[in-house]
Amino acid sequence: MNGTRGTIEIHLKELLEEAGLSKNKFCQRAELQRSQLNGYLNNTITRLDIDVLIRICDTLDCSISDLLEYKPG
Repeated sequence: MNGTRGTIEIHLKELLEEAGLSKNKFCQRAELQRSQLNGYLNNTITRLDIDVLIRICDTLDCSISDLLEYKPG
């Protein structure tokens, strides 16, 4: 996600690899559509959905700071 004040990087790809989950299995467990997952994986989403973030963190047993990183501009 890009902005004039910095960016938010989503580390879902790395977390999925660490967990050893396939995209399909993760989508089932986190109740995500594949298109939603791809948006998070490719850092192309423009609005974060709190419910989705909760399901991601719950499914991967991680914290929000593991998932999201703010990088100043």
